[in-house]
Amino acid sequence: MKRTILAVGLILCASVLFGQQTNAANNLGRDTAQQRLVEISVSRFEDPGFWRVYMPIDSGVITHRRLPGAPADKQPIPEEEELGIVEADDFVLGVKAEFFRRNNTHIVVAPVRPLNVPGIVKTLSVWVVGRNLNHRVSVMIRDHFGNTAVLQMGRLNFSGWRQMTTAIPPTIVQRDPHFLNRSGIQVVGFLIEPALMETYGSFYVYFDDLRGVTDLFAEESRDPDDMVDSW
Repeated sequence: MKRTILAVGLILCASVLFGQQTNAANNLGRDTAQQRLVEISVSRFEDPGFWRVYMPIDSGVITHRRLPGAPADKQPIPEEEELGIVEADDFVLGVKAEFFRRNNTHIVVAPVRPLNVPGIVKTLSVWVVGRNLNHRVSVMIRDHFGNTAVLQMGRLNFSGWRQMTTAIPPTIVQRDPHFLNRSGIQVVGFLIEPALMETYGSFYVYFDDLRGVTDLFAEESRDPDDMVDSW
């Protein structure tokens, strides 16, 4: 009898733990009773003139350009298909860094203007080409209070295209309860930290399709006759 009670208890505990794991993504950074999670396109990297690249001048020479291509595994956004939204998606952004010598350095790929992501953003993802290097990629964001954060996305120790994703932690303030028209974050760029022993020769990296998964419930439930505090 005792063994039967113990077995039932273990099964119930396992069921609770499994339910917590499956709901973890939906509860990420959740601060409202209702949610409407939507995947949105932030940038498709079609225009190289909208992007700037930087690295210390004593570390090497860096250039960028657009190149035709796209990840074969990239899927369209369902909401855009339902609404019949069709945007150009023929090019990717290529970045080339030519190192002078082995040294600790960094590379920044940044838009001319910060990219706004509305709502309560849960995750950010971008497609990147890896060359089996230990270079680390991070995304730099800013909230509407001006606070900045650098969120790691992973290393480039793979070959070909891969979608790299990072979660937005709850510590990032994305909503001001006094001003409901202010929510979300801004993407201010990508930071690449090359591995010291691999900073030689030429380094190539390619970007495509920056997306965000965001909760737009508060955005869509706002009163249409509410005033906008932007004057």
